[in-house]
Amino acid sequence: MARGARHAWLSITPEPERELPYALATLRAGGPPEAAAVDAELARMERLITRGGRRAWLAYLREARELAERAPGTGAPGEARAVVLDVIDNHDQLTLGLPSGRLGGPR
Repeated sequence: MARGARHAWLSITPEPERELPYALATLRAGGPPEAAAVDAELARMERLITRGGRRAWLAYLREARELAERAPGTGAPGEARAVVLDVIDNHDQLTLGLPSGRLGGPR
């Protein structure tokens, strides 16, 4: 692996950090989440980014995709579902440009 490529996944895009915590908390709650649930999702993501690795990050994205794919397509869960799938699809497309090639998308 090229020097620096090992941590290239960290700089793909800010959307997961900005949009996934609220969307995933919504999916887990089945509707608008409580602030504590959003905070818990954000803390989990921060731990993955600061202490985890690429494999753990991809597992997180796989879990997020699976949760979204099981969600209903209407209401708050439907909106959250669309956000999660869009963010993950965008993330997966951006991995194609990384120095190490495709990371092995979260599908």
